[in-house]
Amino acid sequence: MTDDALGGFLRARRAATRPEPATTLATSGHRRVPGLRREEVAVLAGLSADYYTRLEQGRERHPSTQVLDALARALDLNADSRVHLYRLTGRTPPQTPHPERRPVRQELAKLLEAWTTTPAYVIDRTMDILAENELARALHSGFAEPGNLARMTFLDPAGRDFYVDWDRAAHAATGHLRLAAGHDPRQPRLRALVDELTEHSAAFRALWNRHDVRGKSRGAKQFRHPDIGLLTLGYEAFDVCSAPGLQLVVHHAPPGSPSAEALALLGPLVAATTG
Repeated sequence: MTDDALGGFLRARRAATRPEPATTLATSGHRRVPGLRREEVAVLAGLSADYYTRLEQGRERHPSTQVLDALARALDLNADSRVHLYRLTGRTPPQTPHPERRPVRQELAKLLEAWTTTPAYVIDRTMDILAENELARALHSGFAEPGNLARMTFLDPAGRDFYVDWDRAAHAATGHLRLAAGHDPRQPRLRALVDELTEHSAAFRALWNRHDVRGKSRGAKQFRHPDIGLLTLGYEAFDVCSAPGLQLVVHHAPPGSPSAEALALLGPLVAATTG
Protein backbone atom coordinates (compact mmCIF):
# COMPACT_ATOMS: atom_id res chain seq x y z
CA MET A 1 0.00 0.00 0.00
CA THR A 2 1.39 3.42 -0.94
CA ASP A 3 1.79 6.37 1.43
CA ASP A 4 -0.94 8.14 -0.57
CA ALA A 5 -3.57 5.48 0.18
CA LEU A 6 -5.69 7.83 2.30
CA GLY A 7 -5.56 10.64 -0.24
CA GLY A 8 -6.34 8.28 -3.10
CA PHE A 9 -9.34 6.89 -1.26
CA LEU A 10 -10.71 10.34 -0.45
CA ARG A 11 -10.27 11.55 -4.03
CA ALA A 12 -12.01 8.46 -5.43
CA ARG A 13 -14.94 8.67 -3.02
CA ARG A 14 -15.29 12.42 -3.60
CA ALA A 15 -15.45 11.87 -7.35
CA ALA A 16 -18.07 9.14 -6.88
CA THR A 17 -20.33 11.21 -4.60
CA ARG A 18 -23.10 13.04 -6.42
CA PRO A 19 -23.59 16.60 -5.18
CA GLU A 20 -26.93 17.40 -3.59
CA PRO A 21 -28.68 20.63 -4.64
CA ALA A 22 -28.17 22.13 -1.19
CA THR A 23 -24.46 21.43 -1.41
CA THR A 24 -23.94 23.32 -4.64
CA LEU A 25 -25.30 26.51 -3.09
CA ALA A 26 -22.00 26.98 -1.29
CA THR A 27 -20.11 27.31 -4.58
CA SER A 28 -20.79 28.59 -8.05
CA GLY A 29 -19.50 28.21 -11.57
CA HIS A 30 -19.35 25.43 -14.13
CA ARG A 31 -18.71 21.97 -12.66
CA ARG A 32 -15.61 20.36 -14.16
CA VAL A 33 -15.78 17.23 -11.96
CA PRO A 34 -18.63 14.68 -11.80
CA GLY A 35 -18.57 14.46 -8.03
CA LEU A 36 -18.01 16.87 -5.19
CA ARG A 37 -15.41 19.60 -5.14
CA ARG A 38 -12.90 19.70 -2.32
CA GLU A 39 -14.54 22.83 -0.94
CA GLU A 40 -17.93 21.08 -0.88
CA VAL A 41 -16.59 18.10 1.04
CA ALA A 42 -14.97 20.50 3.50
CA VAL A 43 -18.27 22.34 4.03
CA LEU A 44 -20.21 19.09 4.52
CA ALA A 45 -17.63 17.79 6.98
CA GLY A 46 -17.25 21.07 8.86
CA LEU A 47 -13.56 21.35 7.97
CA SER A 48 -11.49 24.09 6.45
CA ALA A 49 -10.82 23.67 2.74
CA ASP A 50 -7.08 23.90 3.42
CA TYR A 51 -7.16 21.07 5.97
CA TYR A 52 -9.17 18.80 3.68
CA THR A 53 -6.77 19.55 0.81
CA ARG A 54 -3.85 18.49 3.01
CA LEU A 55 -5.64 15.18 3.68
CA GLU A 56 -6.08 14.47 -0.02
CA GLN A 57 -2.50 15.47 -0.82
CA GLY A 58 -1.02 13.27 1.91
CA ARG A 59 0.35 16.19 3.91
CA GLU A 60 -1.95 15.35 6.84
CA ARG A 61 -2.14 11.66 7.76
CA HIS A 62 -3.41 11.62 11.32
CA PRO A 63 -6.96 12.99 11.41
CA SER A 64 -8.94 12.58 14.60
CA THR A 65 -11.82 10.15 14.95
CA GLN A 66 -14.20 13.13 14.88
CA VAL A 67 -12.78 14.17 11.51
CA LEU A 68 -13.06 10.61 10.18
CA ASP A 69 -16.69 10.39 11.26
CA ALA A 70 -17.42 13.74 9.61
CA LEU A 71 -15.77 12.64 6.38
CA ALA A 72 -17.71 9.35 6.40
CA ARG A 73 -20.97 11.33 6.63
CA ALA A 74 -19.92 13.88 4.02
CA LEU A 75 -18.92 11.20 1.52
CA ASP A 76 -21.92 8.99 2.42
CA LEU A 77 -19.69 5.98 3.12
CA ASN A 78 -21.25 2.59 3.75
CA ALA A 79 -20.21 0.50 6.75
CA ASP A 80 -17.36 -1.31 4.95
CA SER A 81 -15.97 1.91 3.45
CA ARG A 82 -16.12 3.62 6.85
CA VAL A 83 -14.10 0.81 8.43
CA HIS A 84 -11.61 1.04 5.55
CA LEU A 85 -11.22 4.79 6.09
CA TYR A 86 -10.33 4.23 9.73
CA ARG A 87 -7.80 1.54 8.89
CA LEU A 88 -6.08 3.73 6.30
CA THR A 89 -5.23 6.13 9.13
CA GLY A 90 -4.05 3.37 11.46
CA ARG A 91 -7.04 3.74 13.77
CA THR A 92 -9.24 0.99 15.12
CA PRO A 93 -12.73 1.21 13.62
CA PRO A 94 -15.43 1.83 16.22
CA GLN A 95 -17.76 -1.06 16.90
CA THR A 96 -21.34 -0.60 15.81
CA PRO A 97 -23.86 -1.95 18.34
CA HIS A 98 -25.96 -4.76 16.95
CA PRO A 99 -29.53 -5.60 17.89
CA GLU A 100 -29.91 -8.46 20.35
CA ARG A 101 -31.18 -11.88 19.29
CA ARG A 102 -30.99 -11.09 15.61
CA PRO A 103 -32.78 -13.64 13.45
CA VAL A 104 -30.53 -15.75 11.26
CA ARG A 105 -31.16 -15.29 7.55
CA GLN A 106 -33.36 -17.99 6.08
CA GLU A 107 -30.70 -18.86 3.51
CA LEU A 108 -28.13 -19.53 6.24
CA ALA A 109 -30.60 -21.59 8.27
CA LYS A 110 -31.34 -23.72 5.21
CA LEU A 111 -27.61 -24.19 4.62
CA LEU A 112 -27.23 -25.56 8.16
CA GLU A 113 -30.05 -28.04 7.64
CA ALA A 114 -28.45 -29.22 4.38
CA TRP A 115 -25.42 -30.48 6.34
CA THR A 116 -26.66 -33.86 7.52
CA THR A 117 -23.34 -35.42 8.57
CA THR A 118 -21.87 -32.70 10.77
CA PRO A 119 -23.23 -30.58 13.65
CA ALA A 120 -23.39 -26.89 12.77
CA TYR A 121 -24.83 -23.89 14.56
CA VAL A 122 -24.74 -20.08 14.62
CA ILE A 123 -23.94 -18.12 17.79
CA ASP A 124 -23.75 -14.44 18.62
CA ARG A 125 -21.17 -12.70 20.80
CA THR A 126 -23.00 -13.68 23.98
CA MET A 127 -22.85 -17.33 22.86
CA ASP A 128 -26.60 -17.59 22.34
CA ILE A 129 -27.36 -20.35 19.82
CA LEU A 130 -29.46 -18.58 17.17
CA ALA A 131 -29.80 -21.48 14.73
CA GLU A 132 -28.61 -25.08 14.55
CA ASN A 133 -29.10 -28.10 12.34
CA GLU A 134 -30.63 -31.41 13.38
CA LEU A 135 -27.30 -32.99 14.27
CA ALA A 136 -26.31 -30.06 16.49
CA ARG A 137 -29.66 -30.30 18.28
CA ALA A 138 -28.98 -34.00 18.78
CA LEU A 139 -25.46 -33.27 20.05
CA HIS A 140 -26.88 -30.89 22.67
CA SER A 141 -29.92 -33.03 23.52
CA GLY A 142 -28.62 -33.93 26.99
CA PHE A 143 -28.97 -30.34 28.22
CA ALA A 144 -32.12 -29.13 29.94
CA GLU A 145 -31.88 -25.69 28.26
CA PRO A 146 -29.51 -25.84 25.27
CA GLY A 147 -29.83 -22.19 24.26
CA ASN A 148 -26.57 -20.58 25.37
CA LEU A 149 -23.15 -22.22 25.42
CA ALA A 150 -21.95 -20.34 28.51
CA ARG A 151 -25.04 -21.22 30.54
CA MET A 152 -24.75 -24.82 29.34
CA THR A 153 -21.16 -24.91 30.57
CA PHE A 154 -21.57 -23.31 34.00
CA LEU A 155 -25.20 -23.66 35.06
CA ASP A 156 -26.56 -26.85 33.51
CA PRO A 157 -25.63 -29.99 35.51
CA ALA A 158 -25.06 -31.81 32.21
CA GLY A 159 -22.17 -29.50 31.36
CA ARG A 160 -19.65 -31.19 33.65
CA ASP A 161 -20.29 -34.55 31.99
CA PHE A 162 -20.72 -33.33 28.42
CA TYR A 163 -17.44 -31.40 28.23
CA VAL A 164 -14.74 -33.99 28.94
CA ASP A 165 -12.17 -31.25 29.54
CA TRP A 166 -14.56 -29.02 31.47
CA ASP A 167 -11.84 -26.63 32.68
CA ARG A 168 -10.82 -25.90 29.11
CA ALA A 169 -14.43 -25.36 28.05
CA ALA A 170 -15.02 -23.05 31.01
CA HIS A 171 -11.94 -20.95 30.21
CA ALA A 172 -12.98 -20.72 26.55
CA ALA A 173 -16.55 -19.65 27.34
CA THR A 174 -15.44 -16.99 29.80
CA GLY A 175 -12.80 -15.66 27.42
CA HIS A 176 -15.40 -15.46 24.66
CA LEU A 177 -17.69 -13.35 26.87
CA ARG A 178 -14.76 -11.09 27.80
CA LEU A 179 -14.19 -10.58 24.08
CA ALA A 180 -17.87 -9.67 23.70
CA ALA A 181 -17.53 -7.13 26.52
CA GLY A 182 -14.75 -5.45 24.58
CA HIS A 183 -17.12 -4.90 21.67
CA ASP A 184 -20.04 -3.52 23.68
CA PRO A 185 -19.78 -3.75 27.49
CA ARG A 186 -23.17 -2.07 27.96
CA GLN A 187 -25.15 -4.57 25.88
CA PRO A 188 -28.14 -5.51 28.07
CA ARG A 189 -28.12 -9.19 27.08
CA LEU A 190 -24.41 -9.54 27.89
CA ARG A 191 -24.74 -7.75 31.21
CA ALA A 192 -27.72 -9.89 32.23
CA LEU A 193 -25.89 -13.09 31.30
CA VAL A 194 -22.69 -12.13 33.16
CA ASP A 195 -24.74 -11.14 36.22
CA GLU A 196 -26.54 -14.50 36.16
CA LEU A 197 -23.33 -16.50 35.78
CA THR A 198 -21.56 -14.45 38.45
CA GLU A 199 -24.38 -14.99 40.93
CA HIS A 200 -24.78 -18.73 40.41
CA SER A 201 -21.29 -19.99 39.52
CA ALA A 202 -18.22 -19.53 41.71
CA ALA A 203 -16.10 -21.01 38.92
CA PHE A 204 -17.30 -18.36 36.50
CA ARG A 205 -16.65 -15.57 39.02
CA ALA A 206 -13.05 -16.69 39.44
CA LEU A 207 -12.43 -16.97 35.71
CA TRP A 208 -14.20 -13.70 34.91
CA ASN A 209 -11.95 -11.82 37.33
CA ARG A 210 -8.87 -13.06 35.45
CA HIS A 211 -9.85 -10.95 32.40
CA ASP A 212 -8.62 -13.55 29.93
CA VAL A 213 -9.83 -12.85 26.39
CA ARG A 214 -10.34 -15.61 23.85
CA GLY A 215 -12.41 -16.03 20.71
CA LYS A 216 -13.47 -19.13 18.83
CA SER A 217 -11.34 -20.11 15.83
CA ARG A 218 -10.53 -23.79 15.43
CA GLY A 219 -9.51 -26.81 17.46
CA ALA A 220 -10.68 -30.17 18.78
CA LYS A 221 -12.94 -31.06 21.69
CA GLN A 222 -14.12 -34.19 23.41
CA PHE A 223 -17.78 -34.57 24.32
CA ARG A 224 -19.52 -37.28 26.33
CA HIS A 225 -23.01 -37.73 24.94
CA PRO A 226 -25.51 -39.48 27.24
CA ASP A 227 -26.68 -41.81 24.44
CA ILE A 228 -23.61 -42.58 22.32
CA GLY A 229 -20.69 -41.96 24.65
CA LEU A 230 -17.37 -40.31 23.84
CA LEU A 231 -17.00 -38.11 20.76
CA THR A 232 -13.78 -36.44 19.59
CA LEU A 233 -14.69 -33.65 17.17
CA GLY A 234 -12.75 -30.89 15.52
CA TYR A 235 -14.38 -27.55 14.96
CA GLU A 236 -13.99 -24.49 12.78
CA ALA A 237 -15.55 -21.10 13.55
CA PHE A 238 -16.35 -18.71 10.69
CA ASP A 239 -17.42 -15.07 10.95
CA VAL A 240 -20.72 -14.45 9.14
CA CYS A 241 -19.76 -11.50 6.94
CA SER A 242 -23.38 -10.60 6.19
CA ALA A 243 -24.15 -10.33 9.92
CA PRO A 244 -21.18 -8.93 11.91
CA GLY A 245 -21.00 -10.39 15.38
CA LEU A 246 -22.34 -13.80 14.40
CA GLN A 247 -20.23 -16.93 14.01
CA LEU A 248 -20.91 -20.21 12.26
CA VAL A 249 -19.44 -23.15 14.20
CA VAL A 250 -19.03 -26.48 12.40
CA HIS A 251 -17.93 -29.69 14.13
CA HIS A 252 -16.38 -32.54 12.17
CA ALA A 253 -14.90 -35.99 12.69
CA PRO A 254 -12.20 -37.72 10.58
CA PRO A 255 -13.84 -40.01 7.99
CA GLY A 256 -13.98 -43.61 9.16
CA SER A 257 -13.15 -42.73 12.76
CA PRO A 258 -15.23 -44.05 15.68
CA SER A 259 -16.51 -40.51 16.21
CA ALA A 260 -17.67 -40.30 12.58
CA GLU A 261 -19.53 -43.58 13.00
CA ALA A 262 -21.08 -42.31 16.24
CA LEU A 263 -22.22 -39.11 14.52
CA ALA A 264 -23.95 -41.19 11.86
CA LEU A 265 -25.97 -42.87 14.62
CA LEU A 266 -26.61 -39.77 16.71
CA GLY A 267 -29.41 -38.12 14.77
CA PRO A 268 -31.61 -41.18 14.27
CA LEU A 269 -30.94 -42.42 17.82
CA VAL A 270 -32.01 -39.16 19.46
CA ALA A 271 -35.00 -38.88 17.13
CA ALA A 272 -36.10 -42.38 18.15
CA THR A 273 -35.71 -41.70 21.89
CA THR A 274 -37.53 -38.34 21.77
CA GLY A 275 -40.22 -39.42 19.29
